[in-house]
Amino acid sequence: MKHEDWMRLALKQAEKAYDLDDVPIGAVIVRNEEVLAFAYNEKELCQDPTAHAEIVAIRRAAEALGHWRLTDCTLYVTLEPCPMCAGAIIQSRLKQLVYGASDSKGGAVESVMNVLHEKAWNHKVQVTAGILEEECANILKAYFKEKRTSKK
Repeated sequence: MKHEDWMRLALKQAEKAYDLDDVPIGAVIVRNEEVLAFAYNEKELCQDPTAHAEIVAIRRAAEALGHWRLTDCTLYVTLEPCPMCAGAIIQSRLKQLVYGASDSKGGAVESVMNVLHEKAWNHKVQVTAGILEEECANILKAYFKEKRTSKK
């Protein structure tokens, strides 16, 4: 499968978050063309500020593998990770990050800061950005537009 195919699976996860009235971000972790974990934002559902799609997916992938090192895995996520999630990507030793939309307010991979490429880290993550960027951005725009409209 191609990056776009895996990102479409992440977008399906984002749709689940949307349906549960949570910020629509989805994630998928893949190893050797096999999905290890699916996840979506669960902050509202779990009332847990750490329940970002990336964190939930990393936890599930580690559980599936029986260890925390995800060295041969790729994380697909619909939005550029925040600082917390970028840190978890480093800590879990993910090989590659592929994301859709950039986050000009909180992105910690390229937009606001670059946590993954800090020289001090002994682990380096390959990054591919902009995969299905428009689709990934559109679901977020629709969600926040709906939120603003419902408050009026």
